Amino acid sequence: MPISRFLQGSKLNPEEIERLNSAYVQTLRSLGLVDRNDPIAELVARKILKIGAAGVRDPAEISKLAVKQLGIVRPPSI
Repeated sequence: MPISRFLQGSKLNPEEIERLNSAYVQTLRSLGLVDRNDPIAELVARKILKIGAAGVRDPAEISKLAVKQLGIVRPPSI
């Protein structure tokens, strides 16, 4: 899971780490990303951290902003 790699050694408290992990998982789900080693998953992780650092605290809002800012559109299901 790429986001945990970025959070190792951080000065964030456990609650903040859980909030960012939750936003990350929500974002991957909304984009239909399963492979956490996919380079796009790393882009998502970086965006989640950036939004969290900007002061957004709600995981759902972080996820929503990440999807919007990344401009990634989930392909329609077949």
